[in-house]
Parts: sequence; structure tokens; C-alpha cells
Amino acid sequence: MESNRRLFVGNLPYQVLERDIEDQFRGAGVVVSVNLMLDKMTGRSRGFAFVEFSTPEEANKAVEMFHGKDLGGRAMTVNMARPREERPPGDRPRDGYGGGGGGSGGYGGGNRGFRERGDRGGRSDWGDRGGREDRGGWRGDRE
Repeated sequence: MESNRRLFVGNLPYQVLERDIEDQFRGAGVVVSVNLMLDKMTGRSRGFAFVEFSTPEEANKAVEMFHGKDLGGRAMTVNMARPREERPPGDRPRDGYGGGGGGSGGYGGGNRGFRERGDRGGRSDWGDRGGREDRGGWRGDRE
């Protein structure tokens, strides 16, 4: 089974590259793959990776050797990776920012452009705006 050969490596420096991780973990055995997780928006490291070894024994040795060890000034977290949880379709995070308003707008409004009021017309339809007469009307009317 692949999962007992696969490790989660966390608390990595954001500047670390996959080859840096591979070079570090090669001391425990044959590294089959390194998968550094990157932020979709910035392309920067998210600070964790998955490392797969050729045998479960090598993976266990890597946990013993590297958990709590320093890499780039940070103490790494090294554990056996858990299997990815299955989620029902449509039940996954969107862009990492949580849910959304469904396009209904703010302060009670959806379909703001399609109200049942007919043509909005010009300023004359707005009625008395209050207090504008003493200032000489609208700014566009001044010379």
C-alpha cells in the first residue's frame, strides 16, 4: 500500500524547493517523489510537502531521523501521511475564501437592473431633492 510509504512534511520554510527536500530526505532511503504544495494565486510554497519513499521501512526511518529537525531555520513536522478524505461532489472549498453570497448582491438586492418600475428617466423624475435651490441648482447648471 502506497500510503505507508508516503510522509507529510510540514513547517517548511516558504523558500524551500522540491530538490532541497529531496536532498534532505535522501539520507533515509530512496526518495520516489516529492510533492511541494504551492499556492494557486502566488505560486509560492504553502509550507508543506509530501515525500514518498520506495519502502515503508525507509519512510519510518525518515520520520525518526527528521521529525523536529531544522531545515532553513524551522523545525520540520514529519508524519506518516493520512489518506485523503473523500468529499461529496460540490462540497469542496472555493478558492480558499469560504462560501459566497450566490450573486444576490448586498443589502437585500438581487436583480437590481430589472425592477418593475419602467424607465428611470432623468433628473426630472426624481422629485424634489431638497436643499438644492438655495445653492443655485445642480453643479452642471453653474457657469
